[in-house]
Amino acid sequence: MSAQIGVTGLAVMGANLARNLARNGYTVALHNRSIEKTDTLLEKHGGDGDFIRTETLQELVDSLEKPRRVLIMVKAGKPVDSVIDQLTPLLEPGDIVIDGGNSHYEDTRRREAALSQQDLHFVGVGVSGGEEGALLGPSIMPGGSRESYDSLGPMLEKISAKYNGEPCCRWIGTDGAGHFVKMVHNGIEYADMQVIGEAFDLLRSGAGIEPAEQAKIFTDWNSGTLSSFLIEITAEVLGHVDGRTGKPFVDVVVDSAGQKGTGRWTVVSALELGSPTSGIAESVFARALSSQKDQRVPAQEMLQGHEAAVELPESFVEDVRLALYASKLVSYAQGIDMLTAAAKEYGWDLKLDEIASLWRAGCIIRAELLDDIMKAYAVADERPANLLLAPAFTEAIAGAVPAWRRVVSTAVQLGIPVPVFSASLAYYDGLRRPRLPAALTQGLRDLFGAHTYNRVDTEGTFHTLWGEDKSEIEAVDTH
Repeated sequence: MSAQIGVTGLAVMGANLARNLARNGYTVALHNRSIEKTDTLLEKHGGDGDFIRTETLQELVDSLEKPRRVLIMVKAGKPVDSVIDQLTPLLEPGDIVIDGGNSHYEDTRRREAALSQQDLHFVGVGVSGGEEGALLGPSIMPGGSRESYDSLGPMLEKISAKYNGEPCCRWIGTDGAGHFVKMVHNGIEYADMQVIGEAFDLLRSGAGIEPAEQAKIFTDWNSGTLSSFLIEITAEVLGHVDGRTGKPFVDVVVDSAGQKGTGRWTVVSALELGSPTSGIAESVFARALSSQKDQRVPAQEMLQGHEAAVELPESFVEDVRLALYASKLVSYAQGIDMLTAAAKEYGWDLKLDEIASLWRAGCIIRAELLDDIMKAYAVADERPANLLLAPAFTEAIAGAVPAWRRVVSTAVQLGIPVPVFSASLAYYDGLRRPRLPAALTQGLRDLFGAHTYNRVDTEGTFHTLWGEDKSEIEAVDTH
C-alpha cells in the first residue's frame, strides 16, 4: 500500500491534519522524530482511516506515491529548515514539500527559491482554525507554484472547511503568498480580539455590567452585524464560572496576554510596506503592555489618573456595539490594504474577493461581514481603493461614527484604555480629512535635512533656502 501524502511532525496540529486527511479517504504516511507520538496517534485514532507507520524519513519517502507530497508540521524557523535539509536529498524532481506551520513568509520565499533550483516544489500553506479546525476542516491558504496546486489543491480543498458547500481553500499566489495572507489574517485576529476586550472593559469598568450579563449582551450581538466566531466564543467565556471559586472565569485569569509572534510580524511587515495598520499595531502593543507586570504593579500606586465623573447615556451599550463594529471594519480595511501593498511589492496576483471567501468558515476571524467584503472586491473595475470606501461599508460606518466618538471620549474621561478603538477612529479621520499636518512635517524635514517638498499650486519639487534668504528654489527630484 502506498500513501497519497506523508506527514512529519505529529504534535496536535500535525496529528489532527493527518487524521483529517485519513477521514477524507486518503492514505497517510506518518512520521515523527519521536516514534512514541506516531504510535500514540495510531493507538488512539488508527480507526480514522488508512495510515502507514514509518520510523525514518527514508521510510516515509519510500511509502509515498509519485509525485510525492510531504507535509511538514514542526515549529517554525530552524526546525523547518532542519527537516527540509534532511528530506530533500531523498526526493526526486517534481516532488512537493509542504510547510503547514506558521512560518514567516520571507522564509517561505527563500525556501521556495532554493528548492526550485533542485526541481522540487515548495508550498507554504497557511492553516487557520486551531486544533479543532485542523481536524474538522480549517481555512487553508496555499502558496507555491500553480503546478504544485494542480496536484495538491484537490486534496487540500477536500479537507478544508466548507461554506455553503464551497471549500475554504484556493490557490493564493506564488512563493510566500499563502503564508503572507495567513499572517495578515492573524494580524486582523489580534485587532479583533483587542477591540472585543476593550468593549468588555467599557461595559464592566464603565457601566458596571457583570460578565454573566455581558454574556447575554454578546450573544445578542452575535445575531446581528457583529455575528462572528470571536463574538460567539466571547459570550461563552464571559458566561463561564470558575469551578474552584464560583467567581466569573474571566476574573481568575491573569490579565497578561501571550503572543506567538504572527501579530508582531504583521506590524513589522506593514512598516516595511508603508501600509498604515495602526489598529493592528496597537493590539500587539496592548498585549506587550499587559505582560509588563513589573511596570504595571508600581504604576497602579504611583500614576494618577484624574478620571472625570461621567454620566453614561442610556444608549451606552448600543454605542459600544457600534464602536466595536466600526473598529472591526477598520481592522479588515487595514489588513486588506496591506495585502494590496504586498501584491504590488512581490508581484502577487492576490484576488481579494477569493481571500475573503476563504475566511468565511474554519478560521478564527470568520464573520458575516466577509460576504460584503467579497462583494466589494468581486468586480475588478469597481474595487474600492480602501474597504471603507465600498458603498456598503461607507454607509455602515457613517451610522456608527457618532457613537464611536462618544465611546472614545467617554473612555478617555474614565481612564479606560481603548487603544484600538481610538487608533481606528484616528485612522478613519485621517482618511477623510482634507488636510493633514503632514504639510508641516514636510516643512520641518526640508528645514533640517533639505528633503524637499511639493506645492499644492504647481508641479515640481522644491526646497527653501532656510539658512539664507528663505527664497525657494526648484529642486532635482531624486525619486
